[in-house]
Amino acid sequence: FSTEEYKNRLDKVKKSMQEKGIDLLISQDTPNINYLTGYDAWSFYYAQCAIVHVNAEEPICFIRAQDAGGAYIKSYVKKENIIVYDEHYIHTWPKHPYDYLVKIVKDRGWDKLSIGLEMDAHYFTAFCYEKIKQGLPNAKVLDCERLVNWVRVVKSDSEIKFMKAAAQIT
Repeated sequence: FSTEEYKNRLDKVKKSMQEKGIDLLISQDTPNINYLTGYDAWSFYYAQCAIVHVNAEEPICFIRAQDAGGAYIKSYVKKENIIVYDEHYIHTWPKHPYDYLVKIVKDRGWDKLSIGLEMDAHYFTAFCYEKIKQGLPNAKVLDCERLVNWVRVVKSDSEIKFMKAAAQIT
């Protein structure tokens, strides 16, 4: 998809965030990460997300180090908005990639915002939730209630064009 398509998607998501009183969205659902950034990888089984600030020009793509190359190639976001966490966060309990995510949120001064999470997303575990909740005690953490999924329901002309082409191939 074009950069314009992604920017239109982001605008719709940010509008929905404003309607729900969400300042920062942390989207962990793999299809939603792809929808927002263009990034798509088979590391869905471990911590990755798209982070959308209601006033940001583009989302942040938060991924593990081994996936950085794919993100630089497949995502439309600028390199500085692809934030990579080191492999030492993986399977080294009690360390977790969301420890680094919490640090990023704090470093940007977003730790007192209303933060929407995809509470029913696959691979967003109770441990992930607890890391965010405990690491950001001054934030208002809430379920975004499938916000991106509802935005994705209405297809753009570009999406419909691809869907028609896929239907013809099938």
